[in-house]
Amino acid sequence: MKNKYRILKIVVTVIILGLLLSFSLKRFSSQTITDNKISVKMSEKTPVYFVDEKDIREIVKKENPSGKVGNLNIPALEKKINSLPAVDSANVYLNLNGKLNLDIKQRVPVFRLNKDGRDFYVDEKGVEFPISKTYSHPCMLVTGNVQPDEYEKLAELVEKIDKDDFSKKYFIGISKNKDSYSLLTSEGNYRVEIGDLDNIDFKVKGFKTFVEKYLVYQDPQKYNMVSVKYQNQIVTTLNPYFKENDSLLKAGKMELAKAPSPSASAVTKKTEAKPKAAETKKPASASVKPKENTKPKTHTKETKKTEKKTSAPAQSKPKPKPKVKIE
Repeated sequence: MKNKYRILKIVVTVIILGLLLSFSLKRFSSQTITDNKISVKMSEKTPVYFVDEKDIREIVKKENPSGKVGNLNIPALEKKINSLPAVDSANVYLNLNGKLNLDIKQRVPVFRLNKDGRDFYVDEKGVEFPISKTYSHPCMLVTGNVQPDEYEKLAELVEKIDKDDFSKKYFIGISKNKDSYSLLTSEGNYRVEIGDLDNIDFKVKGFKTFVEKYLVYQDPQKYNMVSVKYQNQIVTTLNPYFKENDSLLKAGKMELAKAPSPSASAVTKKTEAKPKAAETKKPASASVKPKENTKPKTHTKETKKTEKKTSAPAQSKPKPKPKVKIE
């Protein structure tokens, strides 16, 4: 009998709890989600304003026109918010008091890319997303035909520049020409050529040494390009529009003009070599005993041939003028 009473008590308590739970769920689902019960939080470290809180509230109202908790589809609402281009991730959940919480993490652009006539942002993960009509985030401007598989390496380069005080002071942009990258500087008219995106720390360190030990004593308008893409060396190109470079450029032209061309030296070598061969044959023919009258004839033929050979290149090929290439 005691066991029967225990089982009966358990069944009664379960029924009562079920009734209370169904009543509370019915009451909970009938609650309306007002604006006061919607909490939108942006959880990114760097403050950005691509996603507006008003837009999120409008999405909630469209996804749940009745405004009741029971009619709200949380997975569908979360998927809708995650589909926004500027949203990195979204977490949607309800409290027991009927409060709707939306924790949203926006994409933070690392650089702005101008490619094929259109502008867009790229975040640290290498994901593209469009620019906003209402908000512009300050970041590095990159131009050129940058491929998507280079986005992450380029984002690492921009982050290193932003963290270093020296680089942040000098570099204001990045451009790509064919397969070579260049850093655009805030001082002077020159650019820093770095080549590919490998060994960035070493290349920036080499440019920093060049600036601290040499460039600080020069006019920044003096150079057109400073290249650090080669290993263990820095190559500079003078600015042709800088007046103080006129004497240096003229001296370079004179040195190139004095240098003999390889084609002219080759012609002189040929003309000197062939007469020497003819001179060595003359004493050999004189030492031979004159038994036959045919040998002197052959000797005259050989000398005539050698004279024709030596005179032909001297008359036909004049010395060409040396070509000068100025960078």
